[in-house]
Amino acid sequence: MTQRKSFGSDNHAGAHPAVLRAIMDANSGDAVAYGADQWTERATAALRDTFRADEALLVLNGSGANVLGLSLLLRRHEAVICADSAHINTDECGAPERLLGTKLLGVPAPDGKLTPELIAGRLVGRGDEHFAQPGVVAITQSTEFGTCYSLAELRKIADFCHASDLRVYLDGARLANAAAYLECSLAELAECADVLSFGGTKNGAIGAEALIVMSSGLAADAPYLRKQQTQLTSKMRFVAAQFGALLQDDLWRASAAHANAMARRLAAGAAAVPGVEIVHPIQANAVFARLDPRHTAVLQHDWLFHVWDEQKSVVRWMAAFDTTEADVDAFVAAIRSSA
Repeated sequence: MTQRKSFGSDNHAGAHPAVLRAIMDANSGDAVAYGADQWTERATAALRDTFRADEALLVLNGSGANVLGLSLLLRRHEAVICADSAHINTDECGAPERLLGTKLLGVPAPDGKLTPELIAGRLVGRGDEHFAQPGVVAITQSTEFGTCYSLAELRKIADFCHASDLRVYLDGARLANAAAYLECSLAELAECADVLSFGGTKNGAIGAEALIVMSSGLAADAPYLRKQQTQLTSKMRFVAAQFGALLQDDLWRASAAHANAMARRLAAGAAAVPGVEIVHPIQANAVFARLDPRHTAVLQHDWLFHVWDEQKSVVRWMAAFDTTEADVDAFVAAIRSSA
C-alpha cells in the first residue's frame, strides 16, 4: 500500500535533497570540532549578513534556541510575557521555567498574536518586589495558529516594548513561512526583535536551528550559555552545511512558499466540503478546521493529523516543503468522503 502523506506536522517531512547533498559534501575528511570549521564560518557569516545581525549561533532544536535566546535577555528576577498559546508556554515541558527560573505570564490571544494593549495589561506589579518583573515579551512568527504579524504590527510591538523597558524575543521556528507570506526579507522581520530564532528543521533541515542576536552587547555571553545549555554540538559542520544549503539561492523561501501554497490549496478544498469550517486565516503552512468528531475519527483511520482542540472539534493540518498537489487533492477527497 502506498504510504499517505502526513498532515500532522512539517516536522514529519524528511530532509530536502539539497540539504542532504550539503551534509554529504561536508562529510569529507576531518574538521575541527565545535564550530571552528569553514562551514560554520561561512554559514554564520551568511546568517549575520542576511539578518543584518550582530551575531548568529547554530543550535540543535527549537526549544534550545528559545531557552538560549531568553537567557540572553532576562535578569534573574524577570518574567516573560507571551501569548498563552505560545510554544514556550504549552509545548516545552516547562523548559524556560525549569532551566532559567523565569515566570511565564500568559496572555489570552485568540489568533495567537500579542498587541501593545495586551502586553500593557500584564505590566501590573512593576516596581513591587512581591511580583516577578516583566522583562521580556516573546512573540511567535508565524504563530501557533498559523497567523502572521504584519511588519507594522511587529514595529508597534517593538516600539511599545522598548519604550517600556522590555526586550523582545521572537520565536521563529516558522519564520521562513512568515517571510514568504509577507513577501519581506528576514532582516525586516528581525529588526523588530532583540534576539530571534530562525528555524531550519521545519523547512527541510535535520536538527538545525539558528539563534540570531540583533542587539549589540548581548552576544558576548551567548557562546558560554550555549555550551552550558547543551546546545553546542561537536560536529557543527553538519548543522552549518544545512544552513548553507537553505540560504543558497533562498531555498528557505522557495520551500516555505511552497508549503504555504499547499496549505491554501488544502483550505480551499476543505472549505468547499459541507460541514467543514476553516477557523483561522491561512497565512502560513497551517490549516485549522472544525469538523464533526465522527468525520475526524474516520479520517484518522488512514491519515495522520493532530486534533488541536477536542472540545471545540478543531483539527490542525500542516503542509511541508515536500507536500504535493496530489497529496492535498487526495486528502481533500478523503475529507469529502468522510463527510
